[in-house]
Amino acid sequence: MRIYVGNMPFSMSEADLRDLFAEHGEVVSADIITDRETGRPRGFGFVEMPDDVAQKAIDELNEREIEGRALKVNQARPRENRGGGGGRRW
Repeated sequence: MRIYVGNMPFSMSEADLRDLFAEHGEVVSADIITDRETGRPRGFGFVEMPDDVAQKAIDELNEREIEGRALKVNQARPRENRGGGGGRRW
């Protein structure tokens, strides 16, 4: 299951994120999303865990306070197609 983790402290590393979720079961991957231009963390990320432990991790970690910030943890939704393509229309 892919899990969304929001409102993360900007000081949190991918290793910190992995360790936090590993307390609740196997972590397949942990990624923090960064700004394309600056490379700085954007304050959210994604964790993948097997379904049998993911829901427990969500329940345990949602609203947990880390460095004064209450994490927002829930099952990730599929990414919406935001269009794009660019180019000019005449």
